[in-house]
Amino acid sequence: MKLTIERLTTLSPQDLIDLGKIWPQQQPQQWQSWLDGDKALFAARFNERLLGAVKIVLDGDNAQLQDLLVREVTRRRGVGLYLVQDTQRQLPQIAHWQLSIAGLAPRERGEVDNFMRACGFTQQGDLWHK
Repeated sequence: MKLTIERLTTLSPQDLIDLGKIWPQQQPQQWQSWLDGDKALFAARFNERLLGAVKIVLDGDNAQLQDLLVREVTRRRGVGLYLVQDTQRQLPQIAHWQLSIAGLAPRERGEVDNFMRACGFTQQGDLWHK
């Protein structure tokens, strides 16, 4: 089975279980609120399971990535990179992308910095831009 990146428009019972593994500190109603309007929820799916996801705030030709996370057991296999790259491909109208790292612990910040650099983003203070 191939890894696919999809914009979620509905959440199946299995999606809810998988998102709970990606974001254990969040509740299903939080994810549901990202399915419509000026928000989007993209996920990496493999063998009918979600391995990673990202929330996106859309504002004209600007997009802000939020809660970008890949399940720990799946990290360092290219899932996050493919998730970011294919999400950008699926939203060609977006000219400016950003991710805030404000509030992250120093250890987490280092991991995010390396990852965002690999995705082709550049850092400016607490924001990564592309």
